[in-house]
Amino acid sequence: MKSILAKSALAISMAALAMGTAYADKSKWPKSFTVGTASQGGTYYAYGAGWANLVAETVGITGGAEVTGGPTQNLALVHTGKLAFGMTTMGPAREALDGKSPLAPGLKMNKVCAMFPMYETPFSVTVLSSSGIKSIKDIPAGAKIGFGPAGSTSDTYFPKMLETLGVKFQRRNGGWGDLGGQLQDGLIDVVAFAAGVPIPAVTQLEVQTKINILEFTEEEQKKIMDAYPVSAFPIKANTYKTLNKDARAVSMWNYAIANCDLPESFVYEATKAVLDNNPKMQTIHKGARTTLAENWDKNTFIPFHPGAVKYYEEKGFKIPANLQLKK
Repeated sequence: MKSILAKSALAISMAALAMGTAYADKSKWPKSFTVGTASQGGTYYAYGAGWANLVAETVGITGGAEVTGGPTQNLALVHTGKLAFGMTTMGPAREALDGKSPLAPGLKMNKVCAMFPMYETPFSVTVLSSSGIKSIKDIPAGAKIGFGPAGSTSDTYFPKMLETLGVKFQRRNGGWGDLGGQLQDGLIDVVAFAAGVPIPAVTQLEVQTKINILEFTEEEQKKIMDAYPVSAFPIKANTYKTLNKDARAVSMWNYAIANCDLPESFVYEATKAVLDNNPKMQTIHKGARTTLAENWDKNTFIPFHPGAVKYYEEKGFKIPANLQLKK
C-alpha cells in the first residue's frame, strides 16, 4: 500500500511539473511579444521567426518576429522595452553594455539581459565564380562589397577585418536577400556575410548560379583573431553544395536577449520552450544544434535574466554571481 501511495504521489508531482506553464502566474505577462531579428534573407530572420512561433505556441500568447537592422538596433530596442526579445552577437553587445553603441554613444544599455545561446556567426565571403576571384587577396582594389544592413554585426566588423587584410573597397549596405540579388546582377562584386550557416541568401544563389565561397588563409585568420573578438571556425563542406572541403573562417557567438524588466516567470517559460525543444529548433534552422543549455557559458558579461537563471539552475548549471542581475 505504501508503495502504491508513493508511486501515486510521484505521478501527481510529475503531472503538476508538466503543467507548470498552465499554473504560472501570468497576471503580469505581456499580452503579446516580438523578437527583434534582422533583414529577410538572413539567418536571424529565419531563426528568430521560428523561435518566436515556438515560444508563442508553447506559452500560449501571441508572438512574432520583426525585421530590424540587426544586433546593434536589437540591443537598443530591447533596452528601451520597445521589443521584449532580440538577438545579438557578442561584439555589439559588449559595446552596448559599455556605453559605446554607435546608436547611443555614452548610454550603458543596462536593461539588456541574456536568455540563451544560439549559434556561432561565421564571417564568410561570397562572389560569383565568373568574377575570377578565388581568394581574399584576389579582391580587386575598389571592389563594391555588400556588408549587410547598416549597423549589423557584419557592417560593424567585416569592413575593419578586410581593411586589416589590406583590401580596398567601396562599401554597400542592404538586406542579405537584396545584396544576393545585386551580386547576381553584377551591381556589386562581393558579399561579406556575417550570419549563421547555411545562409538562406547563399543557398539561393548557388541554386541559381555558380559561386565561390572564399576562405581565409591561416595567416589571414590569425591576423583577424588577434585584432577582433572572434575565434576560428570551419564552415563544413556539407553546409553548401559549392564547398568540397571545409572552409576556414572566423566566428562570433550569438545570444538571445530579453528586456530585464520582463516578469521572471515569462522569461523562464520562454527560455524553457526553446532549450527543452532542441530537435524542433533544428528543424527551424540547422544552426540551432548549438542552442543548448550547456553553452550558457559562451556569454561572459551580459547579466542573465532571473527567469533564465532559474531554468539553468534547475538543469544543474550554476550561474556565477557576476552574471546574475543585481537586485
